[in-house]
Amino acid sequence: MSSATGLPFTLKDASLLKDKSYVNAEWVEAKSGQRFNVIDPGSDKTWASCPDNGPEDVDAAVDAAHAAFQTYRKVNPRQRAQLLLAWHKLIEESKDDLATIMTWETGKPLSEAYGEIAYAQGFTWWFAGEAERIQGSVSVPAAPNRRVMIVKQPIGVAVALVPWNFPIAMVLRKAGAAFAAGCTMIVKPSPETPLTCLALAELASRAGYAPGVFNVLTTSLANTPPLSEALCLHPNVHKVTFTGSTRVGKIVAGLCARNLKKCTLELGGNCPFIVFDDANLEQALGQFMALKWRHAGQACITANRLYVQSGVYARFTQMLVDKTKGLVVGHGSKDSTNMGPVTTPNGIKKAEAQVSDALNLGAKLVLGSGKGRLEDGAGEGNGVSGYFMEPTILTGMTKDMLMTREETFAPVCGVYSFDTEEQATQWANDTSMGLASYAFTKNIDRVFRLSENLEAGMIGVNTGNSSAAESPFGGIKESGYGKESGKDVAVNEYLVAKTVTITLEDHF
Repeated sequence: MSSATGLPFTLKDASLLKDKSYVNAEWVEAKSGQRFNVIDPGSDKTWASCPDNGPEDVDAAVDAAHAAFQTYRKVNPRQRAQLLLAWHKLIEESKDDLATIMTWETGKPLSEAYGEIAYAQGFTWWFAGEAERIQGSVSVPAAPNRRVMIVKQPIGVAVALVPWNFPIAMVLRKAGAAFAAGCTMIVKPSPETPLTCLALAELASRAGYAPGVFNVLTTSLANTPPLSEALCLHPNVHKVTFTGSTRVGKIVAGLCARNLKKCTLELGGNCPFIVFDDANLEQALGQFMALKWRHAGQACITANRLYVQSGVYARFTQMLVDKTKGLVVGHGSKDSTNMGPVTTPNGIKKAEAQVSDALNLGAKLVLGSGKGRLEDGAGEGNGVSGYFMEPTILTGMTKDMLMTREETFAPVCGVYSFDTEEQATQWANDTSMGLASYAFTKNIDRVFRLSENLEAGMIGVNTGNSSAAESPFGGIKESGYGKESGKDVAVNEYLVAKTVTITLEDHF
């Protein structure tokens, strides 16, 4: 532990680490006075705590955001863009401290934390540009002496319910669009990662955002459902954006439906990764490695089912095993680590159950033990077990296994063999999810067929990294609805369009 701060790390700017909720530009405790612990997944040790807000804390936050909206909605788009760029600059200057805090909250390696920050900054940069490109229209209708004008305006107070796996990127993707549109926002971060969000609030304050524009309510796992429900049902909240599981997304959608509240849902994925005989196997392997093992497999767009055509199945599987053996599992703060722990103990339990199910149904374990809780001498941990799991690869996968039907969200990979394109497409689509699909082939005809036949909101062809600020992000089927990022579509999620019909007295 750092003797100066009581923390397991030191920061260049210690004032960036905030441990209170942020409402109306003030750092506040929960009305209950209760707090919850923040755990390091790499050692299973508590290193901080935050206010355990509940429904009784919602009115103050919404009132502050609603009051701020009355002014912020009228801020000139150029000023909104300048505020976003000021925030962007401060995030860049603070990236070392943000990466450190994120690693100790999520467990992801420092290199991945830096990567997330760079990715996240794409949103502040992109939406700064979008702020000045919100446009209505004027048209001449069929009726004589009339004009129809479309006026676009910010919808109001927005609530963002964000996950723990990308705690900076998900906040900036949502807040960037909201602030560009002229909305104010309340963020409820995940109980696992409140401190990165609070650091962003501090930087937003330094960037010049007025009190009430950006607010953060932290809460424990136990208080997450009632706090979220109170936020979704509050009459002065007009937009909710949620990233998380399909199960919880359905609950959020139901709450928003009660008052016909606008809602964007980015939900679970069961993403297929298809490698055809004619693919560049080295290219496919490199993309798969980055996609699958990033953050120990804990991403909604990660490859969940690896389908390899029979002609290259054995070769590609061996290439994957050999490459994966080179991963170094350890505490995210260690320079040698390129795969950290799973963020929550439940993630390991679910992964172990899926591996056990697959083995019982005939799969073969070709790498890893399929068990969690590796011992890791992680600095201050001194061998204390964190939430670790070796990269695990299974072959001989079939459609009746849990790993085929469920999202894994852990460092476990199942490899399936297929014969024809039609078979691969059918298997890829045989899921209730439809977030992302990936295909590797050099056949241009096949590329166009797959682009139309794969049932996913996002399709990566010869790439496993297709998420970017300029590209619309969102799924179909039970992976949600609405889009985040991209030209026009993301900002439109935070706007209302008014149709104004004008009758003129004289002909033009």
